[in-house]
Amino acid sequence: MAPIPGSGLAKGLAVTLRTMTRKHVTAQYPDAQPDLPPRTRGVIGLFEENCTVCMLCARECPDWCIYIDSHKETIPAATPGGRERSRNVLDRFAIDFSLCMYCGICIEVCPFDALFWSPEFEYAETDIRDLTHERDKLREWMWTVPAPPALDPGAEEPKEIAAARKTAEKLAAAQAQEAATQAEPQEQQEQEGES
Repeated sequence: MAPIPGSGLAKGLAVTLRTMTRKHVTAQYPDAQPDLPPRTRGVIGLFEENCTVCMLCARECPDWCIYIDSHKETIPAATPGGRERSRNVLDRFAIDFSLCMYCGICIEVCPFDALFWSPEFEYAETDIRDLTHERDKLREWMWTVPAPPALDPGAEEPKEIAAARKTAEKLAAAQAQEAATQAEPQEQQEQEGES
């Protein structure tokens, strides 16, 4: 049996008509902002006060897209006869987002919590050289970082907090006992003075 001429065209038009009558699921992005899931990886924010210029993030970056410059400053001795200290001061912290592959290794290895994921994703540029963002821009994104999720109320208490709590309770008990032993002689003196 020979196919009916034009049946392929009719099937194609039927598919088009079915699609035209369905509700649209595409969000028109510039007009409607997307609902991002929590903890979305958008861009990296820098909390500059926590950065000690340890260079771990730059060394561990597989793309070598983090640029850090610093200098040493001498801090005078806190006590007379003490030793002067030196510390690193951050001069430049830049990330080249044209090279970054958003693996998050820099955030994971930072021992001082200076780098965080921000959900900001609208940072396109017309020139690739403008995708290297300096510390001022990274600091602006820090304020868009969402708060960490709340702890599970049913989880066990971390060992560090439990140890600190027990130590604080022992110290409070020892101070209360010491105060009670100091109060006993004063009470006896007051009773002897009254009689």
